[in-house]
Amino acid sequence: MLSRIFIKNFALIDTLDVSLHNGLQVITGETGAGKSIILGALRLILGERADLKSISNAEEKSVVETEFALNNRFKKFFIENDLDYEHQTIIRREILPSGKSRAFINDVPVTLDILKELSSQLIDIHSQFETSNLFTSEYQFKIIDGLSENKTLIEDYQHEFSEFQSLKLQLKKLQNQLNDSKQESDYKQFLLSELEEIELDDIDYEDMLGQLSIQENAEMISENLSQILSRFQQEEIGILSFFNEAKAKLSKIADVSVSFSALDQRLEETFVELKDIIAELENESEKIEVNPEHLALLSELNNKLNTLFLKHNVSDVNELKEIRDQLSGEQKGAEELEFAIAEIEHNIVNKEKELQELAGKLSQNRKESIPVFVQKAEGLLKKLGLEKAKVDIELKDAPEFDSFGKENIQLLFQANSGFPLKPIQTAISGGERSRVMLAVKKIIAESDELPTLILDEIDAGVSGKVAEEIGNLMREMSEDMQLIVISHLAQVAAKGNNNYKVVKEDISGKTQSTIITLNDEEKLNEIAQLLSGSKITDAALAQARELIG
Repeated sequence: MLSRIFIKNFALIDTLDVSLHNGLQVITGETGAGKSIILGALRLILGERADLKSISNAEEKSVVETEFALNNRFKKFFIENDLDYEHQTIIRREILPSGKSRAFINDVPVTLDILKELSSQLIDIHSQFETSNLFTSEYQFKIIDGLSENKTLIEDYQHEFSEFQSLKLQLKKLQNQLNDSKQESDYKQFLLSELEEIELDDIDYEDMLGQLSIQENAEMISENLSQILSRFQQEEIGILSFFNEAKAKLSKIADVSVSFSALDQRLEETFVELKDIIAELENESEKIEVNPEHLALLSELNNKLNTLFLKHNVSDVNELKEIRDQLSGEQKGAEELEFAIAEIEHNIVNKEKELQELAGKLSQNRKESIPVFVQKAEGLLKKLGLEKAKVDIELKDAPEFDSFGKENIQLLFQANSGFPLKPIQTAISGGERSRVMLAVKKIIAESDELPTLILDEIDAGVSGKVAEEIGNLMREMSEDMQLIVISHLAQVAAKGNNNYKVVKEDISGKTQSTIITLNDEEKLNEIAQLLSGSKITDAALAQARELIG
């Protein structure tokens, strides 16, 4: 319940502070007195855009503050948004002289999104010019779901639908990734096959180059080794023969002096090293074998490696291994994507089954409630002067799931007998809209826990008996909710549990608007003035007493 409104430095309002109560709260006042200004301020609480032009004194901030009496069903919202829950909760908007806007809940700064989420559950402002939401599927589903007691069911359905939508988004994302991957997959698979075919892990690149060089030069190597060994090993003129002869002669003079002994020792060591070199040369010479097949294999392998080096812009086998491993990982990634897609598709199928079951229950409940809606709506419209009006709700299967199930809804209307029902947006006139909306609001109020409802001159353009019925209807609605009505009708004002008047006056040469609470006598005079105009007559007073009585 909205229990207090405080406005400061907003348009024509210097300061306004008014307390409100349960039941029917009726606000009256002359045209231009400032009633729309109060509503404009309240719309800031609903998160609407703040306008710097609304500041009366440009050097001070503008403040709109509301206080609500909340019940425990709002605790969850406060916990989820890390706010302190208070039974008397204060929501405030401030417009600074700089044009910057700030929002607070119980003095804690909040974003506009959080403000809107809470305030939209607390206030519903409806004016005679705002009946277009009656034409929306969302609002029409709200009407029938309230009558069908579908609140818990629709919450369950929308939770599942949200998960369904999330799964579809995940699926689309993975499919796009897979499609992008597949566009290069064949080429990457070809590259990977090339690298895997060559068995890089078994290649010692340096050793392979050495073997290739030996095979390519085998004849030359063999010829030179043979000549070297021949020079070393010839019996009479070979190097070994000369070494043996020199060594024998030097050993004869080794004992003559220390110098010769040292030279003899060095020659002996050189001779041993020379024999070891000759042995290794013989060993290498024996290994040299001209093998055209081996040479061809090594040449082919080297050519393949050089081609891969050039293709991948690398210079060694280890870099090729890294590229191979990367390509292999990407191919495995594609396989994992396909597996993930299959799993999500399976989950979507299961989720569709759950949604189908819930949507079926919603639809069945709605269909059972349509006759109830028709009876209530037509009865109310008859009271409101639309005696011939007919209404109906048409439900048709839809091809896809949406937030409200798997069906389309259409509210049908016809004000005159003998004509077919048509979609309400094409069949209703301007003079009928407000009364139809009032009837709908009454039906919703009976079946749903509505927030504080503010009706702005929704009764415009009616009089007499219809005005009386509108007043009675509003009084009935206020028994289950707080109903704040801005009206020019004496019949409505007479039904108020509490009455207020917006007045405009000049204070120190400045026009200002404010609101005053009317006592019983002031209420009587206000109703009489609504009946007779500026001059209150005895007849108007008598009629006002009768309306109140």
